[in-house]
Amino acid sequence: MANYINQTPFLELVGHTTNPVEALHLVNTLKVELILLDIQMPELSGIEFLKICGNKYKVILTTAYSEYAVEGFEHDVIDYLLKPISFDRFLKAAHKAQAMMQSREQDANPNSPAAQQAVPAPLSATAQTYMFVKGESKNKFLKVNYSDILFVEGLKNYVSIYSSGQRLVTYQSLAALAEELPQPPFYRVHRSYIISIDKISMIDGNIIYIGDKMIPLGETYRDTFLNMIRDRKKLQ
Repeated sequence: MANYINQTPFLELVGHTTNPVEALHLVNTLKVELILLDIQMPELSGIEFLKICGNKYKVILTTAYSEYAVEGFEHDVIDYLLKPISFDRFLKAAHKAQAMMQSREQDANPNSPAAQQAVPAPLSATAQTYMFVKGESKNKFLKVNYSDILFVEGLKNYVSIYSSGQRLVTYQSLAALAEELPQPPFYRVHRSYIISIDKISMIDGNIIYIGDKMIPLGETYRDTFLNMIRDRKKLQ
């Protein structure tokens, strides 16, 4: 995470620790505006840390377990990053934090020069046409254009991103990638698949055809997906 922070021009790393007790000391002695907080920590959980700090700081939570998301947002966290975290997903959360802090500063100082200008909107998945995914080496990130993606297949702790004539493997979960991909055109249709509806050739029962690839339509996703297809057909 420190590497991501160092790659983000508007962020400065002023302290780092894996000890929550030491972290409490750091936030009380350093000038801290934003905390990236892991939920799983020794002695004190991230949620317990939030309760102690109150609402004095802006917080982005990180964890490998999605079930903590609801409780985290109850404490007004800015965003919730599910591990493994891609740089593109981290950057979206960082921009969101930046926009919120700028808005707070302008509310507190309405006559400042910054308050006379529009607050830049945080980057959103729908505003972008691409994302970055982690490559095979530590500091390698590969650019993937949304328009090139046919479908994504999840396999344990990594995913395969398929485009025309190419397969790209990156180590992150399908659930984490689903948060980054804009909807539409990307939809989860099975516990192991995300597809681009723009690339569908045909739907036949519980099988979705993208070129010569047959993708199963999972029972959990079937009704929502087919209703979306019917609604789009009505709009044509």
